[in-house]
Amino acid sequence: MRYRSSFAMLAACAVFAAPTFAAGSGGSGSSAPPSQSSYDPTVDYQKGADAFASGQYVEAAKAFKKVVSAVPKNPQANYLLGASYMAQGEFSRAVKPLEAAVRYDEKMVDARRDLGITQAKLGKADKADAQLGALKAMQEACAGTCADAAKLTDAIAKLEAAVAAGPQARSAVEPEVRLAAAETLDATYVAAVGLINEHRYEAAIAKLDAALWAAGPHPDILTYLGFANRKLKNYDAAETYYREALAIAPAHRGALEYYGELKLERGDVGGAKAHLAKLEAICGFGCHEVDELRRWIAAGRSSAS
Repeated sequence: MRYRSSFAMLAACAVFAAPTFAAGSGGSGSSAPPSQSSYDPTVDYQKGADAFASGQYVEAAKAFKKVVSAVPKNPQANYLLGASYMAQGEFSRAVKPLEAAVRYDEKMVDARRDLGITQAKLGKADKADAQLGALKAMQEACAGTCADAAKLTDAIAKLEAAVAAGPQARSAVEPEVRLAAAETLDATYVAAVGLINEHRYEAAIAKLDAALWAAGPHPDILTYLGFANRKLKNYDAAETYYREALAIAPAHRGALEYYGELKLERGDVGGAKAHLAKLEAICGFGCHEVDELRRWIAAGRSSAS
C-alpha cells in the first residue's frame, strides 16, 4: 500500500515556520490537512530550539516548559528542558524533565547520560549508577553494531567521570546535543514518507525521529511515527504516538483513521466505530478517511493489509 505525501514546507524561508505537511490516509493514499488545536506546541518548541542553539538557556527553558505543559509525554521537549536547566547549573530542576525523557524514550542515550550526571552532581550516586547500568546494558545489546555505538561509549565515559567526581563538581554542564537545522526538515520528512511507501518502516522511524527533534511535537510527524510502529507490530508505541497527535490536534483526520485501524487490529471494534463517528462529524459531506475506516470496519479487519 502506498501513501502520497501532501504538504507545504516553509524550510526555504529564512525564518522557520511550523511545518504544514499533512499525514496521508491509511487506504488509497489521499491525504488531509491536519486540524490545528488552539495551542501549537511547535511554535514554542522552535523558540526554545533557537534560544538553546544560541546559548540562551533561560529563554530556552521557558519555551520548552510551555511545550512540556501542553505535551507532557514528549521526550524531546522534556530532554531539552532538562538540558537547559543543566546548562544553568540548576540540577535539581533538571531531574524531573530528564526522568520524563527517559520514561517516554528509554533508549534516549543523551537523556540517560545527563540524568546520571545530574544525579551524580546532586550526590545521589545510587541513582547515577542506575543510569550507568542502563547505558552499559544498551551497549552490550548494541555489541558495537548499532547506530548509537559511539554515542554509548562516549556517554558511559562521561557518566563514569561524573560519578567519580561526585557532588563537589557543581558547575553548569554545557549541553552536547546539537539540534538539526530547520532547513533540513523538509528533506528529512520527504525521505521518511518515501521509506514508508517502500515499507522500510525502521528506517522511516529513524528519519521521523530526526524530524521530531527539528520540528517538535507536530501531529503529522507523530501520526506517521504511529503508523510505522504499527506496521512493525509495536502497538503500544503506535498508540502513544496517535494519542499524542490527537492531544495536540483532536480533529486530525489521519490520526483518527489510523488509530481506528489500530483499534481494529487489537480487536476493539467499538473503539474503531467511535473514531469513525468522530471522523463523520468532522468531515460533514464525507472524506477519504471516513470511507477507508468504514471499509475496514465492514470487512472486519483484524490485521493490516
